[in-house]
Amino acid sequence: MANRTRTVRKELSFSDEEWNMIEQKMSQVNTENFSMYARKMCIDGYVIRREFSELKALTKELSNLARNINQIALRANETRNIYEQDIKDLQQYYYNVKRACTERLVKMIEE
Repeated sequence: MANRTRTVRKELSFSDEEWNMIEQKMSQVNTENFSMYARKMCIDGYVIRREFSELKALTKELSNLARNINQIALRANETRNIYEQDIKDLQQYYYNVKRACTERLVKMIEE
């Protein structure tokens, strides 16, 4: 044991479901040696980090759109009429939000 090349020891715990998933993945690469598999995955595996700032911006735009719709609906209920300019403004805002959503989604797909 004194001649070990790997001196740092780490312990892992898994649920039965997690362990079954790991065993399936180990069988896909045709290995039964968990230590070797874990080292390989820890060193050569990749980490996926998702960035949600674009989705947060889209959510904010959609919230603004919903707020505008609610304001127009409230005014229409109070006055019993609706202004054509309100509808045009709402349509324009909708198309702007739709365009922004499309552009952001295309950008996310390209990344």
